[in-house]
Amino acid sequence: MPDASPSGGPLEPGLTIGILGGGQLGRMLASAAARLGFDVAILDPEPDAPAGRVAAHTIVAAYDDPQGLAALAACADIVTYEFENVPAAAVARLAEMGVEVAPGPLALRVAQDRLEEKSFLNAHGAPTVAFAAADTAQAAVAAAEQLGAPCLMKTRREGYDGKGQRWVEHAADAAAAFQALGGVPVILEAAAAFVRELSVIAARGRDGATAIYPLTENHHEGGVLRRSIAPARAAPALADQAERIAARVLAGLDYVGVIGIELFEMADGSLLVNEIAPRVHNTGHWTQDGCEVDQFEQHIRAVAGWPLGPTAAIARVEMLNLLGDEVEGWRRYAAEPETRLHLYGKRDAKPGRKMGHVNRVKPL
Repeated sequence: MPDASPSGGPLEPGLTIGILGGGQLGRMLASAAARLGFDVAILDPEPDAPAGRVAAHTIVAAYDDPQGLAALAACADIVTYEFENVPAAAVARLAEMGVEVAPGPLALRVAQDRLEEKSFLNAHGAPTVAFAAADTAQAAVAAAEQLGAPCLMKTRREGYDGKGQRWVEHAADAAAAFQALGGVPVILEAAAAFVRELSVIAARGRDGATAIYPLTENHHEGGVLRRSIAPARAAPALADQAERIAARVLAGLDYVGVIGIELFEMADGSLLVNEIAPRVHNTGHWTQDGCEVDQFEQHIRAVAGWPLGPTAAIARVEMLNLLGDEVEGWRRYAAEPETRLHLYGKRDAKPGRKMGHVNRVKPL
């Protein structure tokens, strides 16, 4: 009988990997797992989730639903997740049923609280902007005065793609911003006078081996990633700095899987960490057509206990997110010989919704 325990050796093809989350990242993870011979079980609250339509098993249930988690535990030999806001209680419940989840609970806990995240990063040699926490409107004003305005206020928990945050232009405005964000605990961050936004996609295996992809240059609009260019043009010293940061984060979290680390490049050539995402990442989509082993296969390899694959770029790629009805241009993109089209199978093209992406491929 195949060994169903990664701790006892690599997960054998034919066994089942569970994924919490059925969006586009889960869909691409499921496709990568299928290429390696695994079955996939998706747990998602939506009955028509994109990942569920390419998986061997689909469980429609809330992430913290006991029956849904029991069903996942019954069929999955190991579980991973496609987004970091999976309830920590769900991971704990799976552990109680004897199912391992990778990445582990530490990475999830750190990434779910922006204050804990910044504190962790600083403690592990990964520098960030100055920051301060606030639990009341009065404390928010004091924090803004301490950091200096303008500064960025974010809810400590949840929020992504520019949601759950507001710029505070004057310290006195912090109280109103705090209330506008729901009066929940927040973190205020000093403004970063960066020259560009970068990211590094990195992986760590069960044996502690690491694999780090080339730097990616990113461009955002309205808090949403618009396009990425990789490999980013970067001096060796800058790339080395990013690799050291990634290695410290991976080791500090005792991480297993792929992680996305967003960075600010400062005018003096130093790097600051903006945030981490304990999962495959939008800024790593270029690897699907620019590397021998993309981030999705790499993640499956890592959680299954397989050797990590090579991360060197084999092409230069510009990745463009298709938002909302931009997906209707699929015919044009499909006709471009240098363009690779990746669609997510979402039914409704809502404004700003990520419906797919294209990778425009050029020689290195």
